[in-house]
Amino acid sequence: MEAIKTDNLTKKFGDLTAVDGLSLSVAEGELFGLVGSDGAGKTTTMRLLTAIMEPTSGDSWVMGLHTLRDAEAVKGEIGYMSQRFGLYPDLTVQENIDFYADIFGLPRRGREKRVDELLAFSNLVPFRKRRAGNLSGGMKQKLGLACALVHTPKVLFLDEPTNGVDPASRRDFWRILYRLLKESVTIFVSTAYLDEADRCNRVGLIHQGKLLACDTPAALKGLMSGTIIEVRTGEPRRAARLLRERMPDADVGLFGDKVHVVTGDPEGAGREIETVCSREGLPLLGKRVIEPGLEDVFVSVLSDSATETGKQLK
Repeated sequence: MEAIKTDNLTKKFGDLTAVDGLSLSVAEGELFGLVGSDGAGKTTTMRLLTAIMEPTSGDSWVMGLHTLRDAEAVKGEIGYMSQRFGLYPDLTVQENIDFYADIFGLPRRGREKRVDELLAFSNLVPFRKRRAGNLSGGMKQKLGLACALVHTPKVLFLDEPTNGVDPASRRDFWRILYRLLKESVTIFVSTAYLDEADRCNRVGLIHQGKLLACDTPAALKGLMSGTIIEVRTGEPRRAARLLRERMPDADVGLFGDKVHVVTGDPEGAGREIETVCSREGLPLLGKRVIEPGLEDVFVSVLSDSATETGKQLK
């Protein structure tokens, strides 16, 4: 059974189309990642799927329930953790979880066991009496997740849950998500971190409200056109600028302290890279052909999309 399904789902705010004809499906027990930059439409998609917002047109279903016609029933089947999850800083960890248990009408009988399970699950047992306002960013995210899980939802929606969280806490958070998958919880997560998307069963790439591609991370990497040459130099920003100027037929991008050159002629491009660096006095520390990452794929797909749009405009 499909846990989530959308059919031409669209949301407009005046002249702005935030979600544009989105059609996708997510299987039960799947970890699905929606990836895009800020303003791509990730949060609006989440709000449509969680029955918080009504679409302009199109349809969506969660666990077979229509998100517009069966909105209240949908809310009973899901857990939702927004970017700014509504924790109460003056309440303790335990009190926050109890509060959400009351909201979801969790019976008093058996509640203590459920709360203890969630505290253990999220590694918050030692902090149950600490006020939420005094928790670290990573611990706040874990508490938010525990609150979203208190009523044992079948589908969990997480909107950029690790944004601004330190790398160690991000790893801990994803370990918790993997444990949830073993309990057959369907997880729909949005993220701007491409390394996190690599952990998902399938990934959707969204830009300006449109779904550009959707598949497994491995299959998406197969969409990459051309070969990637990774260039290491002492001046990566200057190198990227010069290589863009001197190699107009290649796609040149800055990835941290490295430059990626995407080309259909790796041998010729390799020689040209050496020539440019030598001529401009750039210290070339190394160059090598590498496998594409999802970030490379995303940039490539965006570039292909822009090229296609340009052709259509002509």
